[in-house]
Amino acid sequence: QVQLVESGGGLVQDGGSLRLSCAASGRTFSGYGMGWFRQAPGKEREFVAAITWNSGSGYYADSVKGRFTISRDKSENTVLLQMNSLKLEDTARYYCAASATRYRGSSYYVKADVYDFWGQGTQVTVSS
Repeated sequence: QVQLVESGGGLVQDGGSLRLSCAASGRTFSGYGMGWFRQAPGKEREFVAAITWNSGSGYYADSVKGRFTISRDKSENTVLLQMNSLKLEDTARYYCAASATRYRGSSYYVKADVYDFWGQGTQVTVSS
């Protein structure tokens, strides 16, 4: 049984930083695509960033490019999202996801429907 557990969310001021962590367990994630999505109240879930487990190649939504960095720690089975220069519009619940469709380029993992497993999310609130 795959489990994805997010942590690291919280309240931060405009321009601040947070680092989200996703602890993945339940199987070997070799070849998997891992992603972060977010959903703000009244809005659809949107793609934030994705990474391929093996190569560590990342892909980003235009709205976060240059501010967010996705990485993974194979030894800890963890996916990280470093968020810098946070803006009010980054306020949302952030979800970690895993796709068992293996060995694709990171840009493949943009759509939510390619993911098989989801975490419960962690709230990020950016205040002025």
